[in-house]
Amino acid sequence: MNAIKAQKLTVQRAKSEVLHNLDMTIQSGTITGLIGPSGSGKTTLMRAIVGVQKYKGELSVLDSPAGSASLRPRIGYVTQSPAVYDDLTVRQNIHYFARVAGVALREADAVITAVQLEDRQSQLVRSLSGGQRARVSLAVALLGNPDMLVLDEPTVGLDPILRNELWDQFAELARQGKTLVVSSHVMDEAERCSELALIRDGRLLWNDSRQKLLEKTKTGSVGDAFIAMIGGAA
Repeated sequence: MNAIKAQKLTVQRAKSEVLHNLDMTIQSGTITGLIGPSGSGKTTLMRAIVGVQKYKGELSVLDSPAGSASLRPRIGYVTQSPAVYDDLTVRQNIHYFARVAGVALREADAVITAVQLEDRQSQLVRSLSGGQRARVSLAVALLGNPDMLVLDEPTVGLDPILRNELWDQFAELARQGKTLVVSSHVMDEAERCSELALIRDGRLLWNDSRQKLLEKTKTGSVGDAFIAMIGGAA
């Protein structure tokens, strides 16, 4: 079942076309890595998926047009910069966003446990490490138990141990049946995804499983496969 389907998806800003006629699908219950260098159009595509970016063409998300009001409680979105308040504690942040979303406070406390921040819930966000701040943002996205999570470079700037911990959490969420779209420009993170969408200069180079990509390019890593795909598209 498709969680996302795009046909001739195009985004234009001023006189420049950022995304060029993308045709793609993302399956439900998977972790799909949106992989490409900085400036390739990953964030623009994610903004279109969550409904905050105007576009041309067709874009269906969870069987509704992207941006539909009915999708708002069904999608959790984590931007590149943590969208939480430094001068509030972890618990105060989560409770604030729960009230905005109309979510019961007991559920807010449950997401703190889900991201393993129980022992930090009384701590000001400004005093947390980068990985802990990323978890607070993830907790906010989990409020309301959304069907889909769209995570824009959620592990950028984190050390390898913290990155591993967050990816373990992503895998657990996928096992629970959630659809995750995770962007990254770090190729080794693509190895953690069963499905991949490779994007460069606003064009889609690949949209299928990681295993099929390696088989097609006769390579042993996504990084080498990406280079091979660039060569084929040149």
